[in-house]
Amino acid sequence: MSQSVLVIDDSPDVHRLVDVRLRPESLAIHHAMGGEEGIAKARELRPDLILLDVDLPMITGFEVCRRLKEDPATLQVPVIFLTGATEVYTKVQGFDLGAVDYVTKPFEPAELRARVRAALRTKRYHDLLAARSHVDGLTGVWNRSYFNQRFGEEMSAAQRYGRTISLVMLDLDRFKELNDTYGHPFGDHVLQTLGDILHTFLRTTDAPCRYGGEEFALVLTETGEEGAKTTAERIRTRIADFPFRPKDKHIQVTASIGIACSAIFDGDSLSVMGMITAADDALYQAKHDGRNRVCVARRRSDITA
Repeated sequence: MSQSVLVIDDSPDVHRLVDVRLRPESLAIHHAMGGEEGIAKARELRPDLILLDVDLPMITGFEVCRRLKEDPATLQVPVIFLTGATEVYTKVQGFDLGAVDYVTKPFEPAELRARVRAALRTKRYHDLLAARSHVDGLTGVWNRSYFNQRFGEEMSAAQRYGRTISLVMLDLDRFKELNDTYGHPFGDHVLQTLGDILHTFLRTTDAPCRYGGEEFALVLTETGEEGAKTTAERIRTRIADFPFRPKDKHIQVTASIGIACSAIFDGDSLSVMGMITAADDALYQAKHDGRNRVCVARRRSDITA
């Protein structure tokens, strides 16, 4: 898969020039003509590199960089500033904000390509190392350590910017009985299949995580209650319909699912533990109501009333 670059600059000539200069690198290049558009596209696309003009109208490139580095969704995306300035102070200010490099206008083609290649190479190595340390070896989804980090970051963004986030807790029904009856290799096969199903039904911006044993936590970004419920029902149905055949015997594997949406919390009551507790309570309700179903946490004020 080719790596992607987002160019944020108010000059159409710069966009055309970057396209031409980077054409030999076989990159997917995206464009934004202003700071706000660039921030929105960076969060949507999550590119591997951002080329950011310092002298943007309305909001400066420095302000754009600051906001990108405050947002968990774009925090790890490297930024190379594009500028016509040569003052040391300008460069120091950019590095202090988290930029990895500068390219001075007008571009020297070989230098631009070399700096872009270096930044993308570092990003690729960083992603590989991060993935190896945070991926569950059996299921291929993220592990508990990654969940703790990612969910905390997404919750901080939800609290700061008023974004909607949903947490889905999924637990396979009577999993111990499956292991005891058909053996642990079959249990591992079920978990691996569930990992594949989660990757199929979730977006790249979501985070499927193995929470522990046969329990999974799904972080759904920019997703309200209805969207989370639709996704959860699709996953539940796919699990229930999957043709598991241990020892040449067809059996049905099911899952119970609980959902909590940030919208059920009022004001400052939104918290990481509050969301986890609400999703866990909804999961317990799904188990109590007969398993193989999805339950959604109610508004917290309704529970305490």
